[in-house]
Amino acid sequence: MVFRTLACAVSLMVATPLLAETVTVDTFRGPAEAPLKPETVAVFDVAAADTLTALGVPIAGTLNALYVDYLDEVAETAADLGTFWEPDVESLHAMAPDLIVVGSRSSDQVEPLSNIAPAIDMTVSYDTIPDALARLAAYGEIFGRQEQAAALRAEFEARLARAKAAAAGKGTALVVMTNGPKISAYGRGGRFGWLHDSVGLPEAAPQIGESVHGESISFEFIQETNPDWLIVVDRLAAIGRPGESAAATLDNVLVRETKAWQAGQVVYLNAADIYIAGGGIQSMNRTLDQLTAAFEGR
Repeated sequence: MVFRTLACAVSLMVATPLLAETVTVDTFRGPAEAPLKPETVAVFDVAAADTLTALGVPIAGTLNALYVDYLDEVAETAADLGTFWEPDVESLHAMAPDLIVVGSRSSDQVEPLSNIAPAIDMTVSYDTIPDALARLAAYGEIFGRQEQAAALRAEFEARLARAKAAAAGKGTALVVMTNGPKISAYGRGGRFGWLHDSVGLPEAAPQIGESVHGESISFEFIQETNPDWLIVVDRLAAIGRPGESAAATLDNVLVRETKAWQAGQVVYLNAADIYIAGGGIQSMNRTLDQLTAAFEGR
């Protein structure tokens, strides 16, 4: 009888998994618990994939398109888990991830995906740099890579300081996004507001500063605003769609009259970096490097 009782106890101990250790981190939706040092990670956000890769965290499964070339290796090795809006639930179940990371375009998926595995919303809002650095720190806590996260933060802050110094005294800037023939302008309150707030680019058109989603503008608006610098994001290039390029759209008689055009101060940012992966530590570094090179005349 004693032997049978001990055997049952051992059987229960083997059959019952140990409770996974967790850590509380800041997310887009506030403090949340995540498993500590998860091994199998599914990622439904490009900025998250960017920062996790910078930390050396393996990604088991992710979106069927990551858009940015510096994540090509991740795209090639990770399992295809569908899109931002339509995750491949069957593949996700089969993977049995320890943690699911969503953000931005996939933010609404956090609740349904939580039924499969612990899921956290790591959206980077339009308060880009504070949010991005908070996500970096949180990933450091989750994966036990605090030192790597601190080093990445220090590297980013050095790049930001250099870009800010390079931009100082160089005049006003107008940040625009083209979508084929359509043009929108963005100010401090928009998705690219950190270029003004953190890099210190004075707004050529401060009246659009609080327009979160950008404001549709004309060639006449660009001519009248007459910025010293025109910072351009080509949406079609970012998402890999055919259509008129930003360079073709802006090659207009009115735009050519601006100080930016005449001085050769039109900067075409790597659009996928800032538009798709915006808030990823690598994408922000790459954007800062582009701006620094432009302002330093390289």
